[in-house]
Amino acid sequence: MSVTISPISDSLTQFFAQKNYSKVMVLVDIHTKKHCYPLVKNFLPAHKVITIKAGEHFKNLDTCQQIWEEMTKNELDRHALLINLGGGVIGDMGGFCASTYKRGIDFIQIPTTLLSQVDASVGGKLGIDFQGFKNHIGVFTLPKTVLIDDVFLKTLPQNEIRSGFAEIVKHCLIRDKSKWNEIKTIDLENQNLAELIQHSVEIKQQVVEEDPTEKGLRKILNFGHTLGHAIETFFLDKGNERLLHGEAIAAGMIAEAYISFTKKLIDESTLMQIEEFIFAVYGSVKIRKEDMEAIVKLTLQDKKNIGKVVKASLLDGIGSCKYDVAINKSEMLKALNYYSGY
Repeated sequence: MSVTISPISDSLTQFFAQKNYSKVMVLVDIHTKKHCYPLVKNFLPAHKVITIKAGEHFKNLDTCQQIWEEMTKNELDRHALLINLGGGVIGDMGGFCASTYKRGIDFIQIPTTLLSQVDASVGGKLGIDFQGFKNHIGVFTLPKTVLIDDVFLKTLPQNEIRSGFAEIVKHCLIRDKSKWNEIKTIDLENQNLAELIQHSVEIKQQVVEEDPTEKGLRKILNFGHTLGHAIETFFLDKGNERLLHGEAIAAGMIAEAYISFTKKLIDESTLMQIEEFIFAVYGSVKIRKEDMEAIVKLTLQDKKNIGKVVKASLLDGIGSCKYDVAINKSEMLKALNYYSGY
């Protein structure tokens, strides 16, 4: 899978110079239509635009139906192209819709958030949420290309930058000790995001190329995500308490680093440096003690599980990660209590 990190004007012009599609459609949400579409429309051939509502809570079958209806109404055939212009929700859902429409048409990803540039757009994981479970329905299909330009980051509020930075932290913790030692000494506002985007893409590409359908090594990319996804899912329908993905994953990384410590995979000083840095950037999610059982129960739907055994990816040192490590309810409850300071 090709990933190009360059000015979007150059990468789009070069892509369409080599392709001839019957029709082109662009999928945007209400925010990317306003802020990002104007940056690309002049470099596209004739096309139609599909606009959907913004946010994780619209990443569902109802929105897919809207997208498929627009594709059908505009008579897209199997030689058409869908361009997904947006963050992880647009990329996940647009790619899923393209992959299933007429058994699959080409799509490309133009990620516009830091989170999607360093994580969601790379690797061909596509899907939607179902009955409250995150990414419960989906497929593995690679886009024709991923076009990354950090110009889109200028359209983002700071909390979206902070959310995406969590995946950069994760990539360093699981794969690059020296880069972790570098970023942990720098405030978020002073991080070199252009360099870190390149770094994260390289790490994810290396892992995905070795294990494209997550049978083994690719599972290390889920560090922080077993409890992190459960926390994110729990708060999904909580209105103003709803969390951005990276905020939940930051909490998940501290909790799962604690489990790594209790299993003697990392020492206490390593746990301390991880939690100090993450708490400094993200603060803490307020998890009520009475909600912890419900959060842990949500991990039973985690896609890495085998039967009813919850399998996590845990650090066994900075820059190294084990996968398929069984963790139990008691360990997860203790980790959530530790995170919350109870």
